[in-house]
Amino acid sequence: MALNYKTLVTRSLSGAVFVVLLLGSLLWNYVSFSAFFFLVSMLALGEFYKIAEKLNTRPYKATGFILAILIYVSVLRIDYFVGPETFSYRYFNLLMLCLTFVVAAVAMFSKREQPLHNALFTVFGIVYAVLPFCILHRLVVFSGPVVAGAVYNPWQLFSVIILIWSNDTLAYLGGSLFGRHKMIERISPGKTWEGTLTGIALTTPISYFLKSDFGGDNDSMRWIFYGVLVPILATIGDLVESMIKRQAGVKDSGSIMPGHGGALDRFDSLIFVTPFVLVINSVIS
Repeated sequence: MALNYKTLVTRSLSGAVFVVLLLGSLLWNYVSFSAFFFLVSMLALGEFYKIAEKLNTRPYKATGFILAILIYVSVLRIDYFVGPETFSYRYFNLLMLCLTFVVAAVAMFSKREQPLHNALFTVFGIVYAVLPFCILHRLVVFSGPVVAGAVYNPWQLFSVIILIWSNDTLAYLGGSLFGRHKMIERISPGKTWEGTLTGIALTTPISYFLKSDFGGDNDSMRWIFYGVLVPILATIGDLVESMIKRQAGVKDSGSIMPGHGGALDRFDSLIFVTPFVLVINSVIS
């Protein structure tokens, strides 16, 4: 098949813009980080609801977006700006507790068909497309001295993103060179066991170098878990999103990035990895 240079240029330019925006917002400060991932989460939620509509359901979009915004705002580290007062996560758990019940109440008054079906997709959209980006705040902001307020440190999240990108690249190369056996062909015809195992095997040792060079954290056990689990979970996250899209009959979740798809397409791995990274941090602390 002939190489399409126009497509290649488009993908390269949009990919470069994406990398600059992501890393720039992450490494600049907490304000840029929060704003960037708020935008991403809202785009991802909108894409999920559009996909859901192709699955013969009608999510309660207005309710979903209002709850998503409230949940995201509840995780903002206000103490980063105002000092020692710790506002963060005060309402997060309460909002998550009320989420299902609020949507159920909306469904009860709705005149749409299949209200329970619609409510389930509304809630799952928030859990899948928004909650992981809320959790990211726990990976970049830490409590500092009482007189100083919160401390922003993006290097741990930066390292996780590097591991995800490394796995994607190495798995692609491994699959291109050695790929023979399809992994789950009905979901992702291009993925092979050889490529997946290559990505996992070669990404694992990379975490050792990130431990000291980027992570600023010499907890070897934590980085062993990162090295082993992040590539595995990233692959599963990619497959889960592929499963959702395939069932809905769509190629890309959106078109915000020419040649690369939408927000869900770009962050499907991070969405799946994030909750487990938080678990690892909670267990190994």
